[in-house]
Amino acid sequence: MRPFVHGRPKRAHVGVVQIVTEAVDPLLSSIREQAKAHFSQAKGSHDWDHTLRVHRLCRRIGAAEGADLLVTEAAAYLHDIGRGQQDRSQGTLCHAESGAAIAREMLSAFPLADERKENIMHCIAAHRFRRGDTPRTIEACVLFDADKLDAIGAVGVARAFLFAGELGARLHSPEINVTQAPAYSIDDTGYREYVVKLSLIRNRMLTATGRRMADERHQFMAGFFDRFIEEYEGEM
Repeated sequence: MRPFVHGRPKRAHVGVVQIVTEAVDPLLSSIREQAKAHFSQAKGSHDWDHTLRVHRLCRRIGAAEGADLLVTEAAAYLHDIGRGQQDRSQGTLCHAESGAAIAREMLSAFPLADERKENIMHCIAAHRFRRGDTPRTIEACVLFDADKLDAIGAVGVARAFLFAGELGARLHSPEINVTQAPAYSIDDTGYREYVVKLSLIRNRMLTATGRRMADERHQFMAGFFDRFIEEYEGEM
């Protein structure tokens, strides 16, 4: 697959990048509405609001990196449509793989070039941090970075504890090695998520724009969790 370039960046007077998407807005709107229908019973940590934040980040990063914005925006809307299957399976199913399969059927009805459809499905299949395909197009790299940026910084801290609360996990499990705590358990805490995943994200970013954004978010997040442990241990 080769990367596409769609739309053109345009600077507004306030310095915000606007994207001229020409005649594709109705198509993206339809994809958006079909994707949204998969989130009616989504949990807060991976709900439609998360999808919209990732979409906004994809527009920003994609414009800066010269990506095909039709592909990145469509993939952003669709990237977590398999999340419900993963949650119901307690993590035994991969939402990136199931989401790509759902997207394949959904996109068959849209007037998109096959190469674009394949790129969208690749973006979805390759966006997961822990496993999955390796991103091979700039659009897949953009989605990967956007999704990971929403997992770090102030929003990432909030989501880590939100997810732990959804599982019924403890606030912290100081008596165990958190790296050995099983996922989807009472010890799958917000701090565990930081240690085993979130603290590593900054070094996994794939685009120059994503790396710059990740540096600032990582610094805030690391400072928060350092303070969290100090307060938990009664040191402050």
